Amino acid sequence: MRVERVPFRLISVATAAVMLAACGQQQSAPPQVPEVGVVTVQPGSVPVVTELPGRTSAFLVAQVRARVDGIVLNRDFVEGSIVKEGQRLYKIDPAPYIAALNSARATLAKAQANLVTTTAQASRYKVLVAANAVSKQDYDNAVAAEDEAAADVASGKAAVDTAQINLGYTDVFSPITGQVGISQVTPGAYVQASAATLMSTVQQLDPVYVDLTQSSLQGLQLRRDIEEGRVQTSGPNAAKVTLILEDGRTYSEPGKLQFTDVTVDQTTGSVTIRAIFPNPHRVLLPGMFVRARIEEGVNDHAFLVPEVGVMHDQKGDANVYVVDSDNKVELRPVVTSTTHGQDWVVDSGLNPGDRVIVQGTLKVQPGQTVKAVDAQLPPPPPPGAPSADLATGAAQAPAASGASAASAASAAQ
Repeated sequence: MRVERVPFRLISVATAAVMLAACGQQQSAPPQVPEVGVVTVQPGSVPVVTELPGRTSAFLVAQVRARVDGIVLNRDFVEGSIVKEGQRLYKIDPAPYIAALNSARATLAKAQANLVTTTAQASRYKVLVAANAVSKQDYDNAVAAEDEAAADVASGKAAVDTAQINLGYTDVFSPITGQVGISQVTPGAYVQASAATLMSTVQQLDPVYVDLTQSSLQGLQLRRDIEEGRVQTSGPNAAKVTLILEDGRTYSEPGKLQFTDVTVDQTTGSVTIRAIFPNPHRVLLPGMFVRARIEEGVNDHAFLVPEVGVMHDQKGDANVYVVDSDNKVELRPVVTSTTHGQDWVVDSGLNPGDRVIVQGTLKVQPGQTVKAVDAQLPPPPPPGAPSADLATGAAQAPAASGASAASAASAAQ
């Protein structure tokens, strides 16, 4: 049996032909279209909310200070308790002031007795001078003595009133109804009126004020909205104010706007807005750091886009990827104002029915053809969980991380 050998060069040519044919088949295969998750946006009604930082302060604050000098005999309250207006808090030794009152009364009695004598003498001299029995000078002296005695009586009455007032100051009363703080003095302590010795402080904590800090630009816009009637500070349609406590919980009682300060802090460029909140259970204490949400109105033409679908460049400008009618990707600049839950509120840049990419943004680039499917988004947080709603100025927050977002967008492109 004869075996014919095939030349090696023929085998190499055949192998190369097979490989070239395979490569041609691979090159002729259509590229795979990436799949992206989209949401179809429609305009809706979104409350316009501004979130501002602030601190609480008491509705009324009264510093109880000494108004006379003396030794404190008694303290008639329990620290931290509720005291009523006019309730006695301290007793200062009244003995020196009782003696001063008695002395003033005695001086007044002496002046009154002298007035009786001088009045009678002036009356007699009036008759005698008419009959030329006494000189005109003697009559004038008698009238002057009567007037001087009357002045002494008036001075004596004033001295008695002063002594009575000082004696009354030995009983230190609460000027308001509220919660009394720490006693700064104890029985046996010496207090002075000249030094206005602080004895204690009484604060009314129901209701309480919340002083909020807002930039002058936002404050200007708020005042304009109030003047134009878009935001009301009184009546049934008054702007609602809710409070977020330090632990992230929402305070149960709603508040009301009071006023906006007329002075801009030159160092921070901010103004103060005051709101008032009921505080029946003393949850709010003076000096607490809180955040207040002011519902200024309703935006009826807002688009909600999930946060994952909004990108920010290095300048802080917002952009989204939109799938057009030809299933091609378009980079669309948008204007965001705030967030609502887990979504950005887009004021302009989108049209009803636009399909915004929220899943797969890193694997697409403008002009690329994609396959759009409905996005599978996580469910919203349960009620009562800390909300992600931010202030109007929150739209600026991503600017700090814009570099990372921009780098991710550029990497995707």
